[in-house]
Amino acid sequence: MIKRNRAQISKFIIHKVGNKFNSATNVFSENVTTFDEESYHLMFPFLLKPFANIAESYRFNHHADITLNELNNYATKVFDDETAFIEISKHIVNHLYEQSNSAQIKTGDVIIALFEDITYKEVVTQALGIFKIENKIDFFQTYMEDDVLDVYVQKGISTKKLDKGCLIINFTDAEGKVVLSVDNNNYDAQYWIKNFLNVKLADDNNQHTQNYITLCKDFSEEVIKEDFGMQEKGKFLAKTVDFIKENETVNIHDFKEVVFEENEQQKQLFDEYKKRFEEENEVLVRNQFAVSDIVLKKQKPKMKTEIKLDTHIQIKLDIDAPDAAEEYLEKGYDEVKKMKYYKVYFNEEM
Repeated sequence: MIKRNRAQISKFIIHKVGNKFNSATNVFSENVTTFDEESYHLMFPFLLKPFANIAESYRFNHHADITLNELNNYATKVFDDETAFIEISKHIVNHLYEQSNSAQIKTGDVIIALFEDITYKEVVTQALGIFKIENKIDFFQTYMEDDVLDVYVQKGISTKKLDKGCLIINFTDAEGKVVLSVDNNNYDAQYWIKNFLNVKLADDNNQHTQNYITLCKDFSEEVIKEDFGMQEKGKFLAKTVDFIKENETVNIHDFKEVVFEENEQQKQLFDEYKKRFEEENEVLVRNQFAVSDIVLKKQKPKMKTEIKLDTHIQIKLDIDAPDAAEEYLEKGYDEVKKMKYYKVYFNEEM
């Protein structure tokens, strides 16, 4: 998570990256871009706003030596010597080009920017930004001809969404330089994160919380819903959020005792699923970790607790009220209609 209230762009350049599968070559600028005031104030938030609320961070990876990671090496050179910015920016585009290992990898504009006075964890430092623009939108342009205003269509970059981008922060912890990434055109999961950046998720509380919430979401969908029904799924998710929200530290033993209560079958199913989840996703879900509030806040709206019925009726359970489904929702079977039903208890309509 960064703060950009003091930040500014000190260097900015645009190149074009091709794709070796369709013979599209790279096109390079030979000098940095000089902004007018209007362009600068439009470009600055377009590049940095997507990173403002990112909790998950990455660290550079390499099978032999971390100093051999290309982007780690390039960023270090720019931070040490800003006069190398243009040359290094070309190397970055060439490295991106080499990762176009299939015809589906899109060509596009590559923006490389050096930011000053980025704030990360209360430290004011630099950041190297790399942004790939893959999609352009159509827009109308007007012009005057023979005393008549006419229109024609042009293609341009939308300021609403960044396709792909990363920020390499000039901030190093025990795991290395901090890297933030966004990818809104995730057509190839390997291309940006693994092949180009070659990064791995940081081993921190943000990632521990993310892993645990993902585990619980998948368990609720694949086990609780399938074996015990939607009502139990909603109750489990609500209890999960309530437990994580109410505890600064999650201990898996305490979690199971509270969430599953005396249900030994569900405890055992959870343990079995956790082992399978770790193996299939190649992650370690910690048995104890400090909760990241920002990850919980971001993930909570994604935890779906609706009960969708084939009669075109939906019942939405409040994930912040873990006992509501058990106290005020009753499931049964009507012998006359030969249909299942839900009975909902309430005092007033809201």
